[in-house]
Amino acid sequence: MSELTDEVQEQIEAHCAKGDAFAEQGQFARALAEYAAAWELLPEPKKDWEAALWVLAAIGDAHFLSGNWQACRDALQEAVKGCAGAVENPFIRLRLGQSLFELGELREAANWMAPAYWLEGKRLFAAEDLKYLAFLRAQLQPPPGGWPKGW
Repeated sequence: MSELTDEVQEQIEAHCAKGDAFAEQGQFARALAEYAAAWELLPEPKKDWEAALWVLAAIGDAHFLSGNWQACRDALQEAVKGCAGAVENPFIRLRLGQSLFELGELREAANWMAPAYWLEGKRLFAAEDLKYLAFLRAQLQPPPGGWPKGW
């Protein structure tokens, strides 16, 4: 895989940093505008670049945090369809599963969230609404001897 020029890489990182700052302030429209600007800087084919994964993850996360489940799903499905490492990324699996859960696609939600849990455990869910971990637990068979205390 080729590398981006230093100038393009720095511009993408600057847009993403601004987007992250806006997202932390709850200004999701402004965050998404910055992430979109970063996305536009990627040469075609965009998904062939390493940066594509984290830009799409940021876009998906901003949509998720703003409650736009369908847009979150769309961005993260685009990532898993074409970006190296996306399917193995626990955060992307979690967010995609959460958006599917919110859209009522429960079977698919479990298919995406369970491997995220297996890869990262409860700590990945620590800052999330407890309903997601409760949903996941209801989808899984308890281990021999039952669920550990606090699960």
